[in-house]
Amino acid sequence: MADLDVVIVNYNAGGHLLACLGALDRAAAGTDLDVVIVDNASRDGSAERALEVHPAVRLVRNEENVGFAAAADQGIHATNAPWVFVVNPDAMVIAGTFAEVLTLADARSRVAIIGPLVRETDGTVYPSARRIPKLADALGHALIGPFSKDNRFTQAYTLADWDRTSEREVDWVSGSCMFLRRDAVDRVGAFDPGYFMYAEDADLCTRMRREGWRVLFTPVMEVRHERGVSTRGNPRMVWEHSRSIYRYVRKFVLTGWKRPLLPVAWLVVMARAALVTRGRTR
Repeated sequence: MADLDVVIVNYNAGGHLLACLGALDRAAAGTDLDVVIVDNASRDGSAERALEVHPAVRLVRNEENVGFAAAADQGIHATNAPWVFVVNPDAMVIAGTFAEVLTLADARSRVAIIGPLVRETDGTVYPSARRIPKLADALGHALIGPFSKDNRFTQAYTLADWDRTSEREVDWVSGSCMFLRRDAVDRVGAFDPGYFMYAEDADLCTRMRREGWRVLFTPVMEVRHERGVSTRGNPRMVWEHSRSIYRYVRKFVLTGWKRPLLPVAWLVVMARAALVTRGRTR
């Protein structure tokens, strides 16, 4: 059994996948890794090139793009280390080691998910660790956030007043790079494959916290993420994002007596998708 399993879901990531794998080697620093690439029917040969350079990596090939959540689950279920690091192929570890994260994890027995600090390609901090917004904040962020990040709804949702230099328990962390405790996943479940892409990370963190587990952000490790390498220019992703938001709202927010509000929520998320799509085509 490896010390840490690494799962990478790949879809036409090009040279980014090789860069990601190289960064894993540097961050290992004596930690025994079992790396699994789950390839979602890529057409660019990136998975094959990765195997040529890193022959110890295991490759799971899908004949079609099954989405991030389902593919990540394939990798998680194909491994057995106590912790799993799920990382995007367009993300690479730039500071810290896996040994440091695992030492931190071992000292916190109720922490199920750990998210490292994430930086944009220009070095600025990306707000990867966030709170689950209240309904009004969620509505404001959904409709205003895509066009202005300075609104109060988005600022509250992204915890904008926190500089991310300190460790902190949060509601959820980005699935672009997260550590998962195997025992917690075995008890609560992995990602919900009903999400093709987006919001599956918030869903998993929510389910973990509802079962008494904790979600932790730590700056002990830093990751640089060039977001959207596999999805850039694909208008479908805007609609998938809104569908995922609706799925999360249906599962966790508009429950019980709030159920009749679901049609309104659907109209809101579809209006959001239409506004974002229109804005990008101008």
